[in-house]
Amino acid sequence: MHTDVSANARVNAQGLNSKPHKVTAEGVNVFYGNKQALNQVNLDIPSNMVTALIGPSGCGKSTFLRCLNRMNDVVDGCRVEGEICLDGENIYARGVDVVHLRARVGMVFQKPNPFPKSIYDNVAYGPRIHGLAKSRTDMDEIVMTSLEKAGLLDEVRDRLDAPGTGLSGGQQQRLCIARAIAVEPEVILMDEPCSALDPIATAKIEELIDELKENYTIIMVTHSMQQAARVSQKTAFFHLGELVEQGDTTDIFTKPVDERTKAYVTGRIG
Repeated sequence: MHTDVSANARVNAQGLNSKPHKVTAEGVNVFYGNKQALNQVNLDIPSNMVTALIGPSGCGKSTFLRCLNRMNDVVDGCRVEGEICLDGENIYARGVDVVHLRARVGMVFQKPNPFPKSIYDNVAYGPRIHGLAKSRTDMDEIVMTSLEKAGLLDEVRDRLDAPGTGLSGGQQQRLCIARAIAVEPEVILMDEPCSALDPIATAKIEELIDELKENYTIIMVTHSMQQAARVSQKTAFFHLGELVEQGDTTDIFTKPVDERTKAYVTGRIG
């Protein structure tokens, strides 16, 4: 009987993990003009977990994050090589609908960026573009459900017509999360979502991230190792454009294999 050794190896590598890989990156190189920002990155990201990308400034972690929904397409002179698959399909293949991809892979940025619209219209923006609501009743349900999932509904229920820009920083970031999940994504990318927030707002966002992983795959860039340790199940350490080490968050922080990882998590570099 013929045995597929590679298939068996893949099964063994995943072990008894019931959460299969949602995103896989293989041999990813990124260039900005002649400057190489990422070098041969291979990373598997499991479904319904939080994966933290850590490393010093300029190490390539945000560049990698932006590759996952092709945000780098809009950067002049940026070239991406290699393969990034979402559910086994290469997102850089010819004919991929980038608008549809970005609905499947939502993004929350470092600085809250609500549109200059009402709270309601901020959340309704994506569903309107993608035609997700057939009626006002449908739209109301999408908006209210998204705000509830983002832990914001109770705070804004009576002022949905007020401008989103009038909310506090932490509320604005949760509004941006509500806006991201309103189009029913499968993956949420977060680029240092708490770096502009105070500790109380940060705690709320972290609590929210923990709840969201039940329904979404979350990939988060963070400069805070304490935050990575609190909210993520998997961690990938980048340094000078290379993915140095990846694994369970507990292992990365308590028994890293690579000396560079050890130096970073103990504060000797970074």
